[in-house]
Amino acid sequence: MTTETKTLRQIRSFVRREGRLTPGQQRALDNHWPVFGIDDDTDLSDLNALFGREAPKIIEIGFGNGASLIEMAKNQPDQDYIGIEVHRPGVGQLLKAIDDEQLTNVRVACTDAVQLIKHRIKNQVLARVQIYFPDPWHKKRHNKRRIIQPEFVNVLADKLTHGGHLHLATDWQDYAEQMLADVSSNARFQNTSPDNTYIERPSYRPLTKFEQRGHRLGHGVWDLVFKRV
Repeated sequence: MTTETKTLRQIRSFVRREGRLTPGQQRALDNHWPVFGIDDDTDLSDLNALFGREAPKIIEIGFGNGASLIEMAKNQPDQDYIGIEVHRPGVGQLLKAIDDEQLTNVRVACTDAVQLIKHRIKNQVLARVQIYFPDPWHKKRHNKRRIIQPEFVNVLADKLTHGGHLHLATDWQDYAEQMLADVSSNARFQNTSPDNTYIERPSYRPLTKFEQRGHRLGHGVWDLVFKRV
C-alpha cells in the first residue's frame, strides 16, 4: 500500500450524520434507488453504458439536498451527472426530485466519493468534477480532513479528460486560498482565471439559497475553475 493510498483511506473528509428521513425521502429511496442508484457492486467501467448513451460525464461531490444538481441536469439535458453524497436524507431528496422532474441524466451514489472516484472510475473519462461548498473543517487541527488535498487533486487529474474541468466553490476564504494553492501546484491543471486566481460564478452553477443569504450578509464566495491540460 502506498503512502498516497494510506492517506486517502485513513483521513475522511466527512462524518456521517444520519438525519431522520421524511416519509417522502424514504419512499424515493425505496422506489427510485433501484433505477437511479449506484450500488457498491454497480459496474462503472463504462459510464456510457450506465446512462445508455454517449455524452459528457460530470461528477458532483457532496450535493447536499440536490437542488443545484437537479437544476443543472434540467438545464443541460445533453450532459450526464453522477451525484455523490453520504447523507441519506439528501440522497432521498435528490431521488424524489429526479422522479418529479422526470430526468434521465442523473445517477446517485451514497458512498465515500474519494474511494469511488479513485478505484471505480476509469482514467480520462470525466468532462467535469464539481465540488461546491465542501465541509471547510475550519479548525486548523482539522484542515487535514478537507477533501481538496494534493493527493486527491492528482487523482482527479487522472480521471478528467484533457480539456475537462475541475470546478470548486467555497465561502471560506482560507479554504479558497488552500484550494488555489493545491490545484495550481499540479502541473496537469491550468487556472482559467485571467489572473490565475478566482472567477465569477459560471452561469451553469445555480445560486443557492444559502449563497443568497450569505451575499445579503456580506459574505464572500470564491469560485475556481481549472482546466485539465
